[in-house]
Amino acid sequence: MRVPMFQVDAFTNRRFAGNPAAVMLFDDFLEDAALQAIAAENNLAETAFLVPYGDDYRLRWFTPTEEVPLCGHATLASAAVVMERLSPQRRRVVFYSTSGALTVDRRSDVYVMNFPARPTKPVEPPPGLTEGLGARPVEAVTDHFNYLVLLETAGQVRRLTPDMAAINRLDRTGVIVTAPGDDGYDFVSRYFAPAKGIPEDPVTGGAHCALTPYWAERLGKTDFRAFQASRRGGEIGCRLLGDRVELTGGCVFYLEGQAEV
Repeated sequence: MRVPMFQVDAFTNRRFAGNPAAVMLFDDFLEDAALQAIAAENNLAETAFLVPYGDDYRLRWFTPTEEVPLCGHATLASAAVVMERLSPQRRRVVFYSTSGALTVDRRSDVYVMNFPARPTKPVEPPPGLTEGLGARPVEAVTDHFNYLVLLETAGQVRRLTPDMAAINRLDRTGVIVTAPGDDGYDFVSRYFAPAKGIPEDPVTGGAHCALTPYWAERLGKTDFRAFQASRRGGEIGCRLLGDRVELTGGCVFYLEGQAEV
């Protein structure tokens, strides 16, 4: 069976930056094992699988090793596929997912996603976290999925070389590291998730669902210009709207074709 496939760089306006995602379209979802095998074959941080659902789409996301409940950059890439390739006249699409209905609007050359916020609570840094990061946290908080660690400076975040084996042994699937921003950004971050088959994710929408309310409380405002300081790097516009988060970014197409599955 041949199916349409796209590879899109998300949260960027230039090719070979941001976070690459595969987007594949099916009439119906294949068995989970088949979807997982396809995601492993694609070997990107995320593969998004789309299935028509009325005028909109159902959406699932897989890393090379597991299905995840939410993925920002692959949702952004999926919106670009729908509104730039499948239905270029559209300005809005709704994706139905395990995280509920996710609305994405096209505004000029960017996309605005509406996601559930992820509030955090303070915790003591768990054993192995400081050693795994190679840096001492100013504070640590957690949501249901990740630890979120504050460092003193953006330079510390940029220079981190974590011990991935140690990070993998923690009792959360990922670690978000953040600090006050530089170069005109409100904050910077990086995200490490070896337990999900992603040692470092280049740009992470889900992490910013926690970072946005976290920095809103620290800085006393609700709109942010954020930068994820991975090797590829990516820019994210963030806005807190009550218990929701708006994440804004651009997309660049890299590959379009068909896959034999």
